[in-house]
Amino acid sequence: MPGKLILSLNASVLGEYPLEKERITLGRKPENDIQVDNLAVSGQHAAVITILNDSFLEDLDSTNGTYVNGKLVKKHALKHGDIVAIGKHQLKYINEDATEEEDFEKTMIIRPGTASAAAAAQTAEAAPAAAPAAAAAAEDEGPLGKITVISGPHVGKELELKKKLITLGRPGVQVAVITRRPNGYFITHVEGQHPMVNESDIGSQARELKDNDVIELASVKMQFSTS
Repeated sequence: MPGKLILSLNASVLGEYPLEKERITLGRKPENDIQVDNLAVSGQHAAVITILNDSFLEDLDSTNGTYVNGKLVKKHALKHGDIVAIGKHQLKYINEDATEEEDFEKTMIIRPGTASAAAAAQTAEAAPAAAPAAAAAAEDEGPLGKITVISGPHVGKELELKKKLITLGRPGVQVAVITRRPNGYFITHVEGQHPMVNESDIGSQARELKDNDVIELASVKMQFSTS
C-alpha cells in the first residue's frame, strides 16, 4: 500500500496525508495538496511521486531547499521513517510496505550503445537514473512489453520491460518511469518536461501504454509493443 506523510511543527502533529495520488505537491500556497503555511517554505516547494508502493521526493527549485534526514536533496527515494524538512516543518514518511533499498538497483547506468543511452539523448558518459528500478521481475502480469528505439544513432535497439519499474531519460533534463502492473504498462513523468506519447503531452498522471505507442523522451523516440 502507498505510504503517508505526517506533518509536524515543534513535535506537534498538524496532519496526516495518505499518498493516494500519483503526484502531490507541498508548499505555502493553498492550492498545494499539503499546505505548509510558513514564510520559509516556497509557494510550490516540493513534490512526491508515488508509483506502486514506493514514493520519490523532488525539490521544486525551492528557495530554502528540501532536506531528508538532515541532508539537502534534489531527489530522494523515500524510505520508511525518513524525516523531510521544509522550512521549520517536518514530514515523516511512513510506509512499512515500501521496497527496501537493498531490493533496488542503486542506479541504472546509461551506457553508449544501449536503449537507455538513446533514451538519455546519446549522453557520452555513464550517468545514474533519477529514480531506482525495482530488481524483481514481474510475473504473471500479462504479455511482456518492450521498447524499441526508432530515432537517433541507436535505431533498432530494444529493451525488454521485465522489471516492475524501469527508469528512462537523462537525469537533470527529462526522466520518466515505466511501471508494469497487473493491468498493463504505464508511463509516469518524474523530472523535467512531460514525456510525449503519440505527440501528446502525458501530463503529471500515469498514462497506460498501448501497442505501437510512440514515446518521445529526451529528444529520442521509442516505440512500445508487447510480445
